[in-house]
Amino acid sequence: MRFKDKTVIVTGGGSGIGRATAIAFAREGARVVVADIVEESAKETVALIHAKAGLAHFIFVDVSDAKSVNALVASTLATFGHLDVYFSNAAVIDAGIHCTETTDALWARVMGVNLSGCFYGARAALPHLAKTKGNMVFTASVASLGAMAGGASYTASKYGVAGLVNQLACEAAVDGVRVNGIAPGGVLTNIFSEMKNFDEVETMVKAVTPLGRFAQPEEIAEPVLFLASDAASFITGTVLRVDGGWRSK
Repeated sequence: MRFKDKTVIVTGGGSGIGRATAIAFAREGARVVVADIVEESAKETVALIHAKAGLAHFIFVDVSDAKSVNALVASTLATFGHLDVYFSNAAVIDAGIHCTETTDALWARVMGVNLSGCFYGARAALPHLAKTKGNMVFTASVASLGAMAGGASYTASKYGVAGLVNQLACEAAVDGVRVNGIAPGGVLTNIFSEMKNFDEVETMVKAVTPLGRFAQPEEIAEPVLFLASDAASFITGTVLRVDGGWRSK
């Protein structure tokens, strides 16, 4: 029960890595705010947590909207009184679209969700995390460590997330707040499994991953909990690869 009585926000908590991590935090005693733009799937995550006697609460959020993120943090504090962990996980992909084919709308959406969403979350959460000596974890990607894991907009956004982790770690340390990130490789979520060319994507992921397979979302959740726990008390400014060796090649 590493997170007993702690309050945790998980953005993108309705599916994939977010759902698996929300469930894992609740299993460890946390009071989890499942934040997502898709109410139905987020409430499914809440129901899964309640089914195992965990404590969870849904709050709508559009992470690309600063006012929505501010409202998320304010509602969390109104409900639970304090904030201990903010897992900034919500993201969208660009399907590997080439730079010259990237529209203004796609660029704005990917950067708005993936990078601005992380910034808005940090700006809203850090003052409250300072009160609890809490911490933040961001979902970066192997695309934040090198090219060809996404298109131009996705890769640029995830490089930005990695940079934000380093900058915020330096800024927040004086308040006793740690800031870290994870860099997953291929993870078997609905984003991948529902692709029309899934067979091609699976072949590519297996080829570039020394472990030769996709990760399950639960295999990403556990490193997130580690970084958010007291076991990582001297770790900050780190983007932890959880990629099956992808970036070792």
